[in-house]
Amino acid sequence: MLKLTAIYAAILTFVYVKLALNVINLRRQNEVSLGDGGREDLQQAIRSHGNFAEYVPLGLILLGCLEANHIHWTIVLLLGGLFTAGRLYYAKAFLEATPNMELRVKGMKFTLWGLQALAATNVIALIIQKIL
Repeated sequence: MLKLTAIYAAILTFVYVKLALNVINLRRQNEVSLGDGGREDLQQAIRSHGNFAEYVPLGLILLGCLEANHIHWTIVLLLGGLFTAGRLYYAKAFLEATPNMELRVKGMKFTLWGLQALAATNVIALIIQKIL
């Protein structure tokens, strides 16, 4: 079993649900059943939820690949933590009363650094395994 990947997947799922509930609550408050109704706060909530849904699957796939290829658990833990921190910062930026652009930028940096590190480590590990 991919134990570390499962832990990160669970953490990220809780954040995903929080972002979804944020969208649902704003839809109810603004009586908007589809789209954003021209409401900037709802548009931001929808996009932050969508952004999360767009990046998390790829990060979890790459993390699971590392773990399935028996990469040392500390590397899996650190790279999963980097990616997850990025997603947490990004989500928090949009869950505040006024979107925090500094956290948003930090979140995207950590997310993209995490994805690149996960991808590169997978490639390097496969090359090493092929050579050895």
